[in-house]
Amino acid sequence: MCDVSGDGGGCGADAEPPRRRRAPRDSHPRTCMKCGQGTAALIIRVGDPFCRGCFREYFVHKFRAMLGKNRVIFPGEKVLLALSGGSASSAMVRQVQEGLSREAAKRLRFIPGLVYVEEGAVRRQSPEQREQTLTHMETLLRATGFPYYLIHLEEALELPPSILQPGPEQSSKSGSSGPSYKEAVDSFIQQKRQEGEGDSATSLPGHSTQDMPVGPPYTPRLPDTAQTQELLRIFEAVETATAREELLQMLRTHLILQMARSRGYSKVMTGETCTRVAIKLLTNLSLGRGAFLAVDTGFTDKRHGDVMVVRPMRDYTAKEIAFYNHFFNIPTVIVPPLFTKRREKPSIHHLIERFLLGLQEDFPSTISTVYRTGEKLSPDPAKASSESQRCLLCLCGLDIEGGKWVGHGGLRGFEEQLCTPQLPPCPLALAEEELALEPTLIWEELEPVGNGCCQQGAESKAAYIPLLCYSCRLTFKELGPLTTLPPYMRAEAQRRIHSAEMAQQTQENQERSKS
Repeated sequence: MCDVSGDGGGCGADAEPPRRRRAPRDSHPRTCMKCGQGTAALIIRVGDPFCRGCFREYFVHKFRAMLGKNRVIFPGEKVLLALSGGSASSAMVRQVQEGLSREAAKRLRFIPGLVYVEEGAVRRQSPEQREQTLTHMETLLRATGFPYYLIHLEEALELPPSILQPGPEQSSKSGSSGPSYKEAVDSFIQQKRQEGEGDSATSLPGHSTQDMPVGPPYTPRLPDTAQTQELLRIFEAVETATAREELLQMLRTHLILQMARSRGYSKVMTGETCTRVAIKLLTNLSLGRGAFLAVDTGFTDKRHGDVMVVRPMRDYTAKEIAFYNHFFNIPTVIVPPLFTKRREKPSIHHLIERFLLGLQEDFPSTISTVYRTGEKLSPDPAKASSESQRCLLCLCGLDIEGGKWVGHGGLRGFEEQLCTPQLPPCPLALAEEELALEPTLIWEELEPVGNGCCQQGAESKAAYIPLLCYSCRLTFKELGPLTTLPPYMRAEAQRRIHSAEMAQQTQENQERSKS
């Protein structure tokens, strides 16, 4: 029986959701926990009040500590900063600016460049809105004094197939340890002193005009209408909003990678925060990328070989970024999300984001707990020793082979990396994984096309499936007909299919000759 109290409760009463109790406001302002003198301007965590000056020092120190602890960016290296116009990437650019200034205590010694990928076409912006966004971004990029590049998402249709092939790794730098890094710093400083420029020569290495627009002020120019329509046709053919988000991230990554390779940048900095990393971790887990979480969310991403992706902002929360940009007037550019007709749960990405942020409101340790859990994962399952063992789209190791890592793309991959490897896998769990993987392996060899004919061999969409990992298979099935895929994906897939057929034919000929 329900308990009818005197305040009007009971079964017939309208039940209201419980409201959170607000903490009582202090009658006196709190003091900064670091200096003990200034008045606190914000509270980062419970019991951690900071004044503006100490918060700025804390923010700058965290960025420098992240780079100094990992020691992957060597003196004199060219680093491309991927700027989206959002709060995190804008704060990252400001940190690099301050680190390269003459007033910095320990100046950064790499050579920065900026890249911005304009995505207004797939975000349903009008040409006037796209021009306005480009003009605003060009003004912000020019104000930094760094070399910058404005590229459009339509340019992904002209990417070479080699973008889906990892370049040669730079073993002399990427695989170096602490002592060799120190030697590189010392030799770099000594070289500058011998040139008579002193250490001050490293204060503003990025202020070069060789890559900047010359002549009159730059006027943003949109791509041709035919290219825009072709890009929209590709995105409209995608069946789900989740696959559309994955395709956008894929094209953006490939464009930035091509820009880094063509301009000689060995590192790419992105602005993922702790909040964004936690969301991406659970999102990729839901998409079947459990084996690649360490690569997708870690500090470094070495899957591309010659270009390493670095995430120096991953220790910052979204709250810290927001306060820093507000206090120190960091300009940002807001772009609309991908167009979708569904207001609720448009994609797995948005669903996970709302879920985590909702938990964060009631349980403030949610984001940090997910983030720290991801730190325990190993990137070894994502490595591939040969082209045949590497995914066509994400360049990670194929996780569809039998044995230890069968079906480990989802929750099991997350659990296996956290648990002790000595324990034998559960036979029932392995059977369930094989059943989950089986639908992705069943494809019609004959795929009907618009004229009623059928595609076979390298022109069949089914022929692409063995080239993909578990997660990319799920996405690939929702990308629409084969003719709507970007040309560079089809060209590279056909090359790999023909190479595999030739290798198999050669092996059969050798076996026949022996017999």
